[in-house]
Amino acid sequence: MLRENYATWLVGSHELSLARPRIMGILDVTPEAFPDGKGGVDTKAAAERGLEMLDEGADIVDVGAAPALPGQEPLASNEEAERVVPVVRALVAVGAIVSVNTRHPDVAKMCVRLGASIVNDVTGFTNPDMVQVAAETDCGCVVMHWEHAGLGSHTPRREVLLDDSRPTRSAAPRPMASQHRFTLPDEAPIMRQVMGFLGDQARTLMRAGVAHDRICLDPGAGFDKFADEDVVIQRATRSMASMGYPLLAAVSRRRFVGAIAGAVQPGQMDPATYGICISSIQNGARILRVHDVAGTAQAVNAFWAVSHKDSRQGFVALGSNVGDRLANITRAVQMIDDIPLTCVVSVSHAYETEPAYGIKTPVADAVAEIRTELHPLVLMGQLLAVEDALGRERNPEEAGHGPRTIDCDLVWVEGETHAGKRLTLPHPGLGERDFVLVPMEDLMHDPVRFLRHSGVNVVDPDDRVGHVTDDLGEIVWE
Repeated sequence: MLRENYATWLVGSHELSLARPRIMGILDVTPEAFPDGKGGVDTKAAAERGLEMLDEGADIVDVGAAPALPGQEPLASNEEAERVVPVVRALVAVGAIVSVNTRHPDVAKMCVRLGASIVNDVTGFTNPDMVQVAAETDCGCVVMHWEHAGLGSHTPRREVLLDDSRPTRSAAPRPMASQHRFTLPDEAPIMRQVMGFLGDQARTLMRAGVAHDRICLDPGAGFDKFADEDVVIQRATRSMASMGYPLLAAVSRRRFVGAIAGAVQPGQMDPATYGICISSIQNGARILRVHDVAGTAQAVNAFWAVSHKDSRQGFVALGSNVGDRLANITRAVQMIDDIPLTCVVSVSHAYETEPAYGIKTPVADAVAEIRTELHPLVLMGQLLAVEDALGRERNPEEAGHGPRTIDCDLVWVEGETHAGKRLTLPHPGLGERDFVLVPMEDLMHDPVRFLRHSGVNVVDPDDRVGHVTDDLGEIVWE
């Protein structure tokens, strides 16, 4: 199926597909958000919150030591590093795509060396040392616009001169100030400044050796901008997207959001943020930087599902070692085919496989090829519901190796990588599981080559676990 958008954002070792919107969760590691009881920061609690964001739907976690606010003195680099480095290290360890929100080149360099994939620089890479960090690494770069002197739109508003002359009076026109006031300042001078700066800084990075596909633009909502100016900039989203770089919408809880929505407290602005994010998506933005990850994910996933045809290939590994195993697999396939916006394309034979990962009895395994338009986390929730409906019992003491009527593992989805406790894509055990790789041979010519091309490390047959011992025959599910 043809895609509307083939763009990718190259960030470190990751190729982030922008065929659908991506969510960047804001993680401000501050004493107010994560107090340690001693006046400092509990970095373990901050890292745990980052992991929660991944399970709520964040594709990226943006880690900063403090919110960058106009008029606020930035933290010293050593204090900033003390806060963000332990959190970055913990999130990178689970495979998350981590962004570091900093203006300090030494902090950026340190975090990228630890595995951070993105440098989000509120100063827009105006510091040559930060440009050098970008040039010497393979990190993604978020270039943000911030003109500390403002955009200059709050001069006297435009006035129109009307010809008030009449035939009985002088033929010379008499100037008269129009009583009609324009609600917003002119777009052209504002966007010349914003787009001009972003384009100049992107070219500065490219001249230093940074690839075009590594650069993302952020117009800097709320940074020394009046509410009227922010609205003008949001309405020009399509123009900014036409510059040819991934575009980030960072409007979450900005003052202009409260001004146009009638909200005062930051937490009250989240519903308005959802609406502006959806408008940004419609006009070409693909990365959304937000505080409320769960709410934004729900709103964006619903909007995307009903407004865009975006069918993706996926594979679900099915296993059973309790009761009528083939009947359990057959019923699971039928229930997966009934999941909204999802269909089963084909199903492998069922295979008898050796117990693995502490399971005590042989397992019947199969793989279903699917197509789905659901977000992977939403689909995972549906698959867990299938397990529950078929009587799957989960004993915390036997996590991952207890008996199961059915086990539905989402192991691979086209164009998707994800890290988290709830779901990891591709599945971390995919390349070593004989009980998945052999059934996939029924569905495609060379699954090993296919998966390796997708970045999965597939081990040799002798080194795999759960080896296939017998072909149990076809799964008749239609």
